[in-house]
Amino acid sequence: MQSLELIDGWPVTTAAAGVVTADGRRAARGPGDRPFALASVTKPLAAYAVLIAVEEGAVELDEPAGPEGSTVRHLLAHASGLAFEEDRVVAPPGTRRLYSNAGFEVLGAHLAAATGIPFPEYLRQAVLEPLGMSGSGLAGSPAKDGTSTPDDLLRFAAELLAPRLLARETLDEATSVVFPGLDGVLPGFGHQRPNDWGLGFSLRDHKSPHWTGATSSPRTFGHFGQSGTFLWVDPDAGAACVALTDRLFGPWAAEAWPRFTDAVLSELRG
Repeated sequence: MQSLELIDGWPVTTAAAGVVTADGRRAARGPGDRPFALASVTKPLAAYAVLIAVEEGAVELDEPAGPEGSTVRHLLAHASGLAFEEDRVVAPPGTRRLYSNAGFEVLGAHLAAATGIPFPEYLRQAVLEPLGMSGSGLAGSPAKDGTSTPDDLLRFAAELLAPRLLARETLDEATSVVFPGLDGVLPGFGHQRPNDWGLGFSLRDHKSPHWTGATSSPRTFGHFGQSGTFLWVDPDAGAACVALTDRLFGPWAAEAWPRFTDAVLSELRG
């Protein structure tokens, strides 16, 4: 895809990107086997492991987890009331969309206690190994300490287009609005009213500004990371895209990523 060549002009030392479509097309540019830090793109992978645990009966979405009144569902949807980096309650559960790394760390500990398996190992067994993501792993927080290669992340993107590890109904629920109408901050892009979210997945909806494109459908979901990475899935376009870089997110990315996404979508639509 010619649009992928746009990454050559990004102000980074190394970048890689790829696209996969629902009909099996795949295109990539850059070092596909190089490991990159995922930062918060770790969260969709961690959420996927939790959702698999739900389907296996190890945990339930509405069982208590985290602060009093909070559940697994609240933690996945950044609605538990926990602060960003601290295991400290700053709002009652279900009242605000408080983006929380601490919430995902509580979630990882909760799943480990329920299964008797450390969360990084559960993630490997449930998600990474079945998808052939041999170049990926988790060496710390389920909120931000994942690493992956562009080739591996494209495998996960393909799974999100056509799930094999989860029931389609489960993924549809995870990529729909959970606790609708909650206001909050989208990191890097400011206050959003509402700041709708799924179960571990950021939702495009009609947010503005946003890290996806102006032509991305409202049903687009995914995540971006402060390490300069993103993954989006646009169900209406029947496509998913990943990009990984070695430069931290900043104004360069807020400008380059939407333009890149719009170019990819335009090429896909012909």
